[in-house]
Amino acid sequence: MLPLVLSALLLASSPATPPADWSTPFERSSGNTTATYAQCIAYYQRLDKAYKEITVREVGETDSGRPLHEVVISTGGGKADPATARRQGHRVVLIQNGIHPGEPEGIDASMMLARDLVQKPALRQLLRNTTVVLIPIYNVGGALNRNSTTRVNQNGPESYGFRGNARNLDLNRDYVKQDSRNARAFAELFQRWQPDVFLDNHTSNGADYQYTMTLIPTQKDKLHPVLSQYLTAQLLPALYQGMDQKQWPLTPYVDFLGRTPDARGLVGFLETPRYSTGYAALFNTIGFVTETHMLKAFAPRVWATYDFMTVLLQAIQTQDAALAQARTAAAQQMTAQQEFPLAWKLDTTRAETFTFRGYLGHLKPSEVSGQPRLYYNQQEPYTKPIPFYNSFRATTTVRRPAAYLIPQAWGEVVERLRRAGVQLQRLRQDTTLTAEFYHIDDYKTSSRPYEGHYLHSQVQVTAQPQTVHFLRGDYVAQLNQPAARYLVEMLEPQATDSFFAWGFFDSILQQKEHFSDYVFEDLAAELLRQQPELRQRLEKLKKENAEFASNGQAQLEWVYRNSPHYEAAYLRYPIARWQGRALLVD
Repeated sequence: MLPLVLSALLLASSPATPPADWSTPFERSSGNTTATYAQCIAYYQRLDKAYKEITVREVGETDSGRPLHEVVISTGGGKADPATARRQGHRVVLIQNGIHPGEPEGIDASMMLARDLVQKPALRQLLRNTTVVLIPIYNVGGALNRNSTTRVNQNGPESYGFRGNARNLDLNRDYVKQDSRNARAFAELFQRWQPDVFLDNHTSNGADYQYTMTLIPTQKDKLHPVLSQYLTAQLLPALYQGMDQKQWPLTPYVDFLGRTPDARGLVGFLETPRYSTGYAALFNTIGFVTETHMLKAFAPRVWATYDFMTVLLQAIQTQDAALAQARTAAAQQMTAQQEFPLAWKLDTTRAETFTFRGYLGHLKPSEVSGQPRLYYNQQEPYTKPIPFYNSFRATTTVRRPAAYLIPQAWGEVVERLRRAGVQLQRLRQDTTLTAEFYHIDDYKTSSRPYEGHYLHSQVQVTAQPQTVHFLRGDYVAQLNQPAARYLVEMLEPQATDSFFAWGFFDSILQQKEHFSDYVFEDLAAELLRQQPELRQRLEKLKKENAEFASNGQAQLEWVYRNSPHYEAAYLRYPIARWQGRALLVD
């Protein structure tokens, strides 16, 4: 009997199993350490095993050869898929971290947020009507390329990743062209979840000022008007107020016109679809980019990012119905929208006033060059109203067609359309159609490569009906679908980030056939004899232009370009704008 009693007493006095240590590498350090890729993924996998509310999945490849992960946080564990989340009426918030792994605040803040959403009752309630989807580290290759020197202007952490990915691409310029496997995986993830709100965490470069965090919301004039009204009247005020309460006052992203922010004022950021939030806006998703200030210490930058995410989730929970209503209205109204903007310009005649907290900037001689250099004096803080130019107007618009006809030869374009959720049909049989085609009249091309492409800009086109033979299997993209705006901005060549602008159609810019002048001379003469009106036009040009009149080769070229022998497809944009009858499609 005694041994049993003794054993019971020994068991009762044995120390309890210590609680699991859920601290992150950031928390275990002096506040100047960011998690490695391996540490980050392992931490989420531990959470997945411990909590039914957290699901970690591989969702695609990256250029590094390592997978892209998503972390889904939802109460009950049964809403870890998009269909269930939508059926339950949940708002979906997609948070992306580490697109530039040298700007890692979101990586560490999101690890703590995921843990606290399931461990802290006050935060757990934020999941009542919201599903959170995290991309732990988007630029995996950049995260693996760890160093302590490339962020030369940044105050910590001790080591971090590199801006370029495994192919040295800046992934925040790759959302439409999708040169990287990362961007292709993101597009599929984005369309699967169709988030209501998207957040991309960053660190700023630029001026010195008092704020720890700056914010880029989707440019209000680029959002659908219903969403723009909701963003500016409800969501943004709640975010600014919430961050004020947490002692992290916000400012618009500090991009400015003069030498210093207070010289001529701040300028809103125009995020075209190459950028994450510009891409999201094509699908009526409200986007935010946090930009913590590079000169502040790493720890407050991380905590400001953490607090912003909690404030955002709180605002979305409070405004759940308003957000849902705005997105539904925008989707419905887009089905009837006839005019779509393609390019934008800052309106410098309109400015808001923002009370900005900065430091005075001065000039002093450079110790390197002896020339005047700028510096900010932190002993001279100021708070004063300055202009904020945040209105953009459309400079190019287009009327929507009923459909686009896309020859199957342009497979790279079709692949990207499919990843964007575009509903495509295919012609059942070879068909000759008269449709509207663009002739590329002029364009400018960058003299240096930009993210692997020589970008085209200032594209000028002439629209004209042409009769063209399409093949069985060519694609038809109707515009009465949710991806209508995406289709317009990708397939209209004048759009800033269209597939034409990125060089996907460059082969049409090169002539494939020409003539031998000594042979064509006789044929040209016969053409002029058979077509007196052509001869009259030629003679008129010679009278009007002495240089042309003295250039026999130019005259021969003119006859060739106005003859049946000239290439019909040269400089003809191959995608047709269709307004006609219904087509036989599968």
